[in-house]
Amino acid sequence: MDIKLAISRSGHDKDNIYVIIKEEANLVYLADGKLKPVEKPKRKNRKHIQIIKKLPKEITEVFTQENFRNEEVKRAIKLYRKSVEYQEGKNVKSRCN
Repeated sequence: MDIKLAISRSGHDKDNIYVIIKEEANLVYLADGKLKPVEKPKRKNRKHIQIIKKLPKEITEVFTQENFRNEEVKRAIKLYRKSVEYQEGKNVKSRCN
């Protein structure tokens, strides 16, 4: 299963991380598992998001089925945030040495 995460780049939800549930020509449907569940995804213009291309392997393994579940969406976003925090901390440490 090809999973995509995206960061909102405009609007009141700027800088929020979402999972792309469905894609159309100029629109994407996004879910975060909490405020925007899979059953009622957020509709957003494709121009207003940034797709995250490099995902750690553990995030792609979270989704086991074709159907998304809110628990899996929340877990994938949480794992991505942890991996970004780890990488930023790693970069800071290497600059200090």
